[in-house]
Amino acid sequence: MTPVTAGRGSAPTAWRAVFGAIFVSTWCGNQFSPLLLMYEQRQHYSTVMVNLFLGVYVIGMAPALLVAGALSDRYGRRPLLLTGVLTSLAASTALALGPLGAGALFAGRLLSGVTVGIAMAVGNSWLKELSQAPYDTAADAGSGARRASLAFTLGSACGALVAGALAQWGPWKEVLPFVLHLAVALPFGWLVARAPETVAGGRAGRLRERLRVPAAGHRRFARVVTPAAPWLFASAALAYGYLPVLLSDATGRWGLAYATALTVVTLGVAALVQPWAKRMDRPSTGRGLLMCLGFTVAGLLVMAAAQRWQSPALGVATAVVLGCGIGFGLVSGLLEVQRIAGPRDLAGLTGVFYALAYAGFLTPTVLAAVTPPLTTTVLLLALAALAAVCGAVVLRSSRRHPPPAAREDAGLRQPAGSPA
Repeated sequence: MTPVTAGRGSAPTAWRAVFGAIFVSTWCGNQFSPLLLMYEQRQHYSTVMVNLFLGVYVIGMAPALLVAGALSDRYGRRPLLLTGVLTSLAASTALALGPLGAGALFAGRLLSGVTVGIAMAVGNSWLKELSQAPYDTAADAGSGARRASLAFTLGSACGALVAGALAQWGPWKEVLPFVLHLAVALPFGWLVARAPETVAGGRAGRLRERLRVPAAGHRRFARVVTPAAPWLFASAALAYGYLPVLLSDATGRWGLAYATALTVVTLGVAALVQPWAKRMDRPSTGRGLLMCLGFTVAGLLVMAAAQRWQSPALGVATAVVLGCGIGFGLVSGLLEVQRIAGPRDLAGLTGVFYALAYAGFLTPTVLAAVTPPLTTTVLLLALAALAAVCGAVVLRSSRRHPPPAAREDAGLRQPAGSPA
C-alpha cells in the first residue's frame, strides 16, 4: 500500500480521530438497545413493533458492511468514514423526533445501522493502517485490531449506559439521550476530515470488481473465522437484549435500569479482556477464537440457569461470561482477518467478517419464533451444544488451514504490554 499523507492531522496521533469516530458511531448504534422497554411502556408500541425497530437496524447495516469497504478501497477511507459520522448525526436527529411517530424511529434505526456498518468496514481498516509505519512507528503489529475492538466495545457500552440512565432517571427521556449523542459526535466530522488518508483515491477498476472479496474464499476464513463470527453478536443480543425480557418479572419496575446494567457489564467486560485476548492469540491453533467459543458455551449454560430460576444475579454472571467471549472473539477475529486479507481487500474482508458477526444479532428473534412449542431452557442448551460443535470445527480447521505465511507476523504473538 502506498501511503497517502494528505490531511493536516499529526501522523503519530492520527489514529485517535478514527478511534473517536468509531466510538461515536457505535454509541449511535447501541443507544437504542436499553430503551426497548421504555418504548413499549410509554409509547405503547407492541412487542412486534419493537422487534421491527431492532430488525431495521440490521437491514441498514448489512449492505453498508458489504459495500462501504469496497468503496473506501477505491475512493479512500476519509470520505466514507466522514459519511458515517454524518449518518450518525442524522440517525440521532431522527430518533430524537421519535415522539412524533414510528416513522422517525424506523428512519433513525435504519441510519444507525448504516452508521455502524461504515464504521466497522471502513473505520477498522483505516485504524489498522494508521496504527503502523509510517503513521505510528510506536505501535505493535496487533495495535490496529486491539484499538478497533476497544473503540467498538467502549462506544457501544457508553451509548447504552448514557441512554439507559437518562431514560430511567433523567428528564425528556425520549429526546435527551439522542441530543447528547449529537453534541458528542459533531466534532468528529471536523477531526475525521483532517486525518491523513491511507488509500490513493481513484484506483483503477470497476466497482463491481471492488465488491468482490477474494480473501473471503480463503479456507482459513471459511473454516476458522466463519464458524465463530456469528457468536459474537448472538452473545451480545442474548445478554442485553433477550435476557432482560426473560427476567422482567423478577426485575419489576427496575427493568430498564437492569437492561442498561447488563449492556454495560457485557461490553465493559468485553473491553477489559482484550489485552488478554491479544496475548492468548495463536495463529497455529486459533486459540483466541476457541476461547471465545468456550466462554460462549459457559455463558449460555449460566443464562439457562438464570432464566430457569429467575435470578437477576445469575443474569449479571451471564453478562460477564458472554462479555469475555465477545472480547476474545473481536480481537482474535480481526487479527485473523488482517492475516488473511491483502491491502486491496482488507476493508472488504473486514466488512464480511462483521456481516457474519451481526447475523447472530437475529438470534433472539429466532428463539422467540419457536417459543413455544420449545422451551427457552431447551433452546439455550441447544445453542450451547451448537457453539461447542463450532469450537470443535475451529480447533480442527485452524491446524489444517494455517494463515498465509506472508501475513503471519511474529509480532502478533507477543504479549500486548503497551496500552492501546
